[in-house]
Amino acid sequence: MTEPQDRRELIVATAAEMFARKGIRSTTVREIADSVGVLSGSLYHYFSSKDEIVKEILMGFLAAIQDRYGEVLAQGQDASQTLRAVVLASLRVAKQQPDATVIYQNELRYLRETPQYKEVQAAAADVQRVWAGVIERGVADGTFRDDISPRIFHRLIRDAVWLSGRGQHSDAGYSTERLADAITSIFLQGFAARPGIGASQSDEVPAQTP
Repeated sequence: MTEPQDRRELIVATAAEMFARKGIRSTTVREIADSVGVLSGSLYHYFSSKDEIVKEILMGFLAAIQDRYGEVLAQGQDASQTLRAVVLASLRVAKQQPDATVIYQNELRYLRETPQYKEVQAAAADVQRVWAGVIERGVADGTFRDDISPRIFHRLIRDAVWLSGRGQHSDAGYSTERLADAITSIFLQGFAARPGIGASQSDEVPAQTP
């Protein structure tokens, strides 16, 4: 006989796979219950709603990220080293929780627009502040270029990390550490401060010649 805690974990794991594959809105409580092998009414014994299942998945995911980021920041490394460590920490969580990673990446707009997810929104904001803080520190101390908006750089590298993390299982022979090095190298070679590139350069994109 399946114990209540085991059943709850099975519901969460099953729902996470379905949310990642079909999307939150397209997945019904009945489908989750059928996949787990319980009646829809019985599922409500463990969770009050589908939103509660989503929150359990994502709060666990975000808590894991926050824990790893906390360990990174505690090391007190310079901006470049810290950025690489944040990338690596993110990829490791993505590898451990691939379904939650897909949900987080695909459903950000839905999560931001849905009042029930205020707790998730707050945790996600904390995660984003770590990225922004590392990047802004690097710009302030001259490690990173100051002619590119930190916000733009943050968005580009963040998406590269989470999208790359989703495909780690298919990158045979390419370790998480090596992927972190590749992503960091690609971005910092174009983002590291160099003579002749800095505040004097314009952020504006030159008009294209017809």
